[in-house]
Amino acid sequence: MNSLVIAGIVFACTFGGALLGLLLRVLLPEHHLSNESKDIVKLGTGLIATMSALVIGLLIASAKSDFDARRNAFQQLSTNIILLDRSLAHYGPEAKETRALLHRAASTLFDHIWTPQGASAAGIGDTEITEMGGTLYESVRNLKPSTDSQRSIQSQALSVTAELARLRWQLAQREQSSLPVPFLVVLMLWLTVLFMSFGLFSPVNSTVILVLFVCAFSVAGALFLIVDMDQPFEGLIQISSGPLRDAISQLGK
Repeated sequence: MNSLVIAGIVFACTFGGALLGLLLRVLLPEHHLSNESKDIVKLGTGLIATMSALVIGLLIASAKSDFDARRNAFQQLSTNIILLDRSLAHYGPEAKETRALLHRAASTLFDHIWTPQGASAAGIGDTEITEMGGTLYESVRNLKPSTDSQRSIQSQALSVTAELARLRWQLAQREQSSLPVPFLVVLMLWLTVLFMSFGLFSPVNSTVILVLFVCAFSVAGALFLIVDMDQPFEGLIQISSGPLRDAISQLGK
């Protein structure tokens, strides 16, 4: 779901609805614009405005909360990659191949999320990452500890590896948009009707058109924020790649 496209559609619908309202004001007979008619329209649009404001506010709060949760999970995943590498380093030279496999898995994870400009991202849930994660777990499990210290480190490494898999699947399951299309369509309909009512009882002049333009742009901006934060690994508002990049730079040292 492209956030810029959604914002553009919302802006077109709201500002178009406002212009349609201005046109209807010119075309409608005068008795349709009486004070009694205005009162009824104001009551109806007041209800729609209240519902729209509540929904948009809840969506922004939910999107921000979900974005923060995914960012924290990603930071924890990056931290666990470093912890696993440090544990394997203390295990001894027998874990050299496992550490190299961890480095390849982390690099593959990075490449699947952040791709060069114009390339499509495979995503954190790609099967290649799943296979490499399974191979990494098997490599840690197949280590042959000869001392109590190595056995303790192996147990800790297995626990961290399992936690890495849990965090990755948690992030992968959240990659899909959580905003149902029918929900957005209904919200756009409410906003279009609301802006149409604004134009219906407004005088036709440049000031009014400018104000309606700014209002429509502001509403479109709110929808842009909601949709963009719902896709934390793409778009303009992204989770920073810094934690994983730093983790990869520390591996093998």
